Amino acid sequence: MNRSMKIAIVDDEQDMRQSISQWLALSGFETETYASAQDALKAIGSDYPGVVVTDIKMPGMDGMAFLKRLMSTDSTLPVIMITGHGDVPMAVEAMRMGAYDFMEKPFNPDRMSELAKRAIQARRLTLDNRALRRELSDGSVLMKKLIGRSDPMDRLREDILDLGQADGHVLIEGETGTGKTLVAHALHAVGPRAGRKFVHVSCAAFESEDLAKRLFGPVEEGETLPLAEEARGGTLCLEDIEALSQPLQARLLTFINDQGTPAETRIIAVSNLQEQGKTCEDVLRPDLFYRLAAMKITVPPLRQRGEDVLTLFNRMSEQFAEEYGCDAPEVTAQEAAQLLQAPWPGNVRQLINVAERAVLQNRRGTGSISSLLMADNEEMQPVMTTEGKPLKEYVEAFERMLIDNTMRRHKGSIVNVMEELCLPRRTLNEKMAKYGLSRADYL
Repeated sequence: MNRSMKIAIVDDEQDMRQSISQWLALSGFETETYASAQDALKAIGSDYPGVVVTDIKMPGMDGMAFLKRLMSTDSTLPVIMITGHGDVPMAVEAMRMGAYDFMEKPFNPDRMSELAKRAIQARRLTLDNRALRRELSDGSVLMKKLIGRSDPMDRLREDILDLGQADGHVLIEGETGTGKTLVAHALHAVGPRAGRKFVHVSCAAFESEDLAKRLFGPVEEGETLPLAEEARGGTLCLEDIEALSQPLQARLLTFINDQGTPAETRIIAVSNLQEQGKTCEDVLRPDLFYRLAAMKITVPPLRQRGEDVLTLFNRMSEQFAEEYGCDAPEVTAQEAAQLLQAPWPGNVRQLINVAERAVLQNRRGTGSISSLLMADNEEMQPVMTTEGKPLKEYVEAFERMLIDNTMRRHKGSIVNVMEELCLPRRTLNEKMAKYGLSRADYL
């Protein structure tokens, strides 16, 4: 159970507060108690990481007034109401006002635990989605997610910043797993439409007739707006653009032409055709293709990104190690060379999967990174060579990875890093400058 999620227990009776807290703590929950609604309100804000369990009848601010205040602060916060005998009509009214559920005294402790578990799960999902929306609207955060110092990634970030400020439609191409959807979000987030809607849909996920209805309507009474209308003034991202039928291509072209110049709604089209040896120009009608491809970004495959592979593997394995509560695996020189030489047909998505499996193996004390790479890439040989790339590049990439890992482990302590790597300060400073590593990033 995630201990970062809490249960706030609000009741003016000390015995009741303690008994609920003790039972929920025994069930694995983290609790905090408050003797009054006023005290609880000082600690519970709009992003409170947990749920609230409160009595209805309390002196001063009662449970109903407390609920009203909580709902005005965050209408998605799960609030479980505790009612006495005869208060059920009041509890039903509380549900209408937004309460998650209610329990009548004397209540079953097991039911309370189950109810708290479901409320925590709902709260975690809400907060995760909220954090994701904030992240996807923050251009600086998204740009930091485009990890890497290689020339292809430098060019990609420059293209995103340049085209993000422009107003034309954009076509994003690249192999599967390279991060094309992340690039689409970044294009929106760094441009003048950042504060407006970003609407994403996969054209391959629906039959043509259903997709046409979702994009352009008509909608049934009570349904949400068509996606093209919902994205008005913002960005409409069409994933798998090559899956559009000819009639839908014509309808999309009409939608684009009717907007005039500059376009009210920006179209970002994402293509996944590279593995098939085709391009969008081969499958889209020419007039639509040239409207969408007025600006184009090609996301580089992982195998062309050099030492970015090691940087990404380190970051991902550290994240998974933290998530699973264990140490990240140590990468040997041979494994570093294998990571750099792997063909990575699944690109960044495949690397993330390998990093997670490596952490799980390390937690069990079995397996190796080499065995995972061999399993994923049958054409790789156990004994690796440096054919096709100068040895100097492998040595430098491994050296940078070692310094980066050691700096992270020691949280930027130069003295500890010098001792572990047996390097004098001047040499360490020179190598950090050479590899673009800054002590401030590790503090």
